[in-house]
Amino acid sequence: MRLSFGNIFYPALLLALLPGCTALAATQDDLKTVLGRLDVSAANFHSVSAQVEFDNIETDPVPETDVQKGVVYYDRKNNSVQMGVHMSEHDGKPSGKTYTYVSGVFKLFEPGVNQVTTFVKAGKWESYIDLGFGASGKDLQAKWDIEYLGSEQMGGVSTAMLELTPRDPELRKNLSKVTIWVDADHAVSLKQVFNFNSSKYICQYSSFNFNIKLPGDAFKFKTNAQTVYQNQ
Repeated sequence: MRLSFGNIFYPALLLALLPGCTALAATQDDLKTVLGRLDVSAANFHSVSAQVEFDNIETDPVPETDVQKGVVYYDRKNNSVQMGVHMSEHDGKPSGKTYTYVSGVFKLFEPGVNQVTTFVKAGKWESYIDLGFGASGKDLQAKWDIEYLGSEQMGGVSTAMLELTPRDPELRKNLSKVTIWVDADHAVSLKQVFNFNSSKYICQYSSFNFNIKLPGDAFKFKTNAQTVYQNQ
C-alpha cells in the first residue's frame, strides 16, 4: 500500500503493520537475551569434550557427501582457544585423522600417509574454530552480523537458532552464512551449518562434558622420523 493514498488509510496501515513491528521488536529482544546469556556462560567456560560428526556436502561440480566422526576437545584460557579433533571414522571406515589448533596454528595429521599439513593462514579461521564454543555474545557480534531465527529443541536441549553473516568481506567471498543452534547456558553449539559457494558443511555435537580435565593428548598427535611435513 502506498502512503500517497491519503491520510484516511494511515490508521488501517498502522494496524496492518503493528503485529509485524511487535514481532520484530520481540525478535530483537530475544537476540539481546541470547547474547547476554552467552556473555555470562562464556565467562564460566573453560573446557569441553563432545562427540562430533562432520558432513561435507559438495554441490559442484559433482554432488558428493563426505562424513567424518570422532571426538572434539576445546580449551579456553585468557581469551586463547585450543581445539583438537580426533577422528575415529571416515565414510564408515576407521580413521585416525587429527586436527589441532594451538597457539594460532592449525594442523592436520593424516596417519594413512604419515603427513602433517600446517595451514599457514589459519589466523582468519579462528572465528570459525571458536564459533559457539566458549564464545561470548560480544565475541560473535564483533565478527558476525547476527539474526535470531527462533528456538528449537535438539537432543533434549533448548537451543537458540542464530544466522551469522561474516563481517569480513574477504570471508564473504566464499562463505555466505553460518547457522548455529546454540545452548546459550553452556556457550556451546549443538549444530552448525556453513554455507560455502559450492558446498555445505554440517557439524553436529553431542555427549558434552563441561569443564573437565582434558586428556594429555587432546591437542597432540604422534609422529615419527618418517613423517612428512608441508605447508598450505
